[in-house]
Amino acid sequence: MKVLKIASALGVLMLSGTAFGQACETTVLATDAMKYDTKHIAVPASCKAFTVTLKHTGRLAKSVMGHNWVLTQPDQAHAVASDGISAGLANNYLVADDKRVIAATKVIGSGEEASVTFDVDTLKSDQPYTFFCSYPGHISMMLGELEVVSAQ
Repeated sequence: MKVLKIASALGVLMLSGTAFGQACETTVLATDAMKYDTKHIAVPASCKAFTVTLKHTGRLAKSVMGHNWVLTQPDQAHAVASDGISAGLANNYLVADDKRVIAATKVIGSGEEASVTFDVDTLKSDQPYTFFCSYPGHISMMLGELEVVSAQ
C-alpha cells in the first residue's frame, strides 16, 4: 500500500510540472524600460521539459515596445537577433526555421503573455545558454543566461 501511495505522489508531482519537487517552469517579466526581471534561469536537470512564460508588464503595444524570449547558444545570440530584423514583427523578428533558435516565444505587447516549452534533454548541463529579446535593438539590454543544474 505504501508503494502505491509513493508512486501516486510521484505521478502527481510529475503531472504538476515539477521534477522531484523542483519547478519545471518559470515566469519572466518584461517592461517598457527594455528589461527582463531576471538575468539568470536555472533549469533543473531532472526536468524532461521546461516552460518559460513571458509577461509584458509595460503599457506599450508590441509594435512600439514588443518583447519576446529567445534561447540560443551564447555565440549565436547577436547573429540571430541581427538576422531577425529583416524578418519583421509578423515573424517575431526571427528568421523562419532558424536552426540556431532552441526555443522562442512570439513577440508580445502590453498586458500580453506567451509561453514556450522545450526539451531539457537537448541541452548540455556543462555549458550556459543565452536568452534575449530579438526585437530590434533590445538584445543590448534584454539578455540573460540559462543553465541546466543538477539537484543539490
